Amino acid sequence: MEGPLAVNVKPESFDIPDFGKIYVSGAVTGIGLYEDTLFSGDRRDLADVSNAQVFVQKVDGAFQFFIQAGVYSLPSLGAGYVTSGTETTNTYGPLPQAFVKFVSGNFSLEAGKLPTICGAEYTFTYENMNIERGLLWNQENAVNRGVQANYTAGPVLVQVSWNDGYYSDRFNWLSGAVTWTINSSNTLEFMSMGNIGTTDYGTLATPLYLNNQSNMENLIYSYASGAWTVQPYLQYGETKTGANIGIAKASSTTGAALLVNYAVPNTSFNLSGRVEYISSSGSATDGSVNLLYGPGSKAWSFTFTPSYQAGVLFTRVEVSVVQASSVVSGMGLGPNGRNTEQFRLAIETGILF
Repeated sequence: MEGPLAVNVKPESFDIPDFGKIYVSGAVTGIGLYEDTLFSGDRRDLADVSNAQVFVQKVDGAFQFFIQAGVYSLPSLGAGYVTSGTETTNTYGPLPQAFVKFVSGNFSLEAGKLPTICGAEYTFTYENMNIERGLLWNQENAVNRGVQANYTAGPVLVQVSWNDGYYSDRFNWLSGAVTWTINSSNTLEFMSMGNIGTTDYGTLATPLYLNNQSNMENLIYSYASGAWTVQPYLQYGETKTGANIGIAKASSTTGAALLVNYAVPNTSFNLSGRVEYISSSGSATDGSVNLLYGPGSKAWSFTFTPSYQAGVLFTRVEVSVVQASSVVSGMGLGPNGRNTEQFRLAIETGILF
């Protein structure tokens, strides 16, 4: 949970003799969305279930686990909206995350369907400052199957994972991150990951070009003190080349984002904002592949999300703008890929029980 929404601090629980305490919680949320630039298959306005999920977990002892089950949508800027039923069926299924964890002192080992260690935004709407994930998130993986080792040495956390990258079911990705907790208010993280082989197919959950990146890096700084949370980060990703994967020339994206949340004092209101800029390399004639809105395209976005939470109930409203430039005709926004701008208005409400 990146905030500002907070999970139920007193979830349902029950004890199993000789095993430990099991916690049961969840998220049931709905979304309404309006957009002025439609993608193919979109409606100008819609309502949908953004989450209907239950979480079962054990969080102490040498053996721990986490199980997440249900349906979800993954709205993101600059892309068409996919309804929760279609999203769930065609991405990570009704069990999007589930893993076991073995803990020994400062070391732990996880295995299963794991959340990625890439990026500053998480997969599901309620986890983030904004309802919709951003342009940089669109470049990142979200869930991968694999194993992950974690080790804490004083203020430093080291994570290493062998996994299937963008949910490809081919275990040829290595990911690693180092996080330094400078003090109670400041942290700095460096993440790097890449495909050490090649993967010659793609799906909705496994974009072919992104899943064949030789490397992707993040540098993420986080500041949290009093009413303020400020999180700027940088991102770079570069593809491999190969005739079998349809990439004639290595292509890359470079991006920067700033996420900010202000908790209004003595109220239950939060004000969250995000600004981003991303560019892609190449041109339509030099063999580069499309990683954004055509080779050589660029885009920026602005998102503002006020929210209110009272106990397990929350409501938040969001306005967002995406502006693209150097768009290759047919690869931009809108039904024909020729638009360069999109405005959206969204509202999400529900319970985190």
